[in-house]
Amino acid sequence: MKPREIERHQTSPEQVSIVLCLDPTLFWFQGHFNVQPLLPGVAQLDWVMHYTSELLAPGFRFHSIQNIKFQSPLIPGNILTLTLTWQEAKQTLTFCYQRHNGEARHTASSGKIRLCR
Repeated sequence: MKPREIERHQTSPEQVSIVLCLDPTLFWFQGHFNVQPLLPGVAQLDWVMHYTSELLAPGFRFHSIQNIKFQSPLIPGNILTLTLTWQEAKQTLTFCYQRHNGEARHTASSGKIRLCR
């Protein structure tokens, strides 16, 4: 289940930013965790790969994670921006989720993924 997309900005053929809303009814929040639902890292990676294969690197698939950092939890109701940057020559994708707090943006997670054909 994907988040609700609010808007999308493709600044170049190699970069796109997508503003997303984390609807509290998303499947990913069920049972993760009961006291305070959190968006699992596997969901974040699933969305990264979904938008990458759709918008930046069709025909490429996941190979490996070069690095990943989860800095801040994403919870139901958050608005966030996912920025994807594709370097085809290196077959490397970088991603960053930034949580919105009014006009401010705070990095929630980021990483680098290697793709292959």
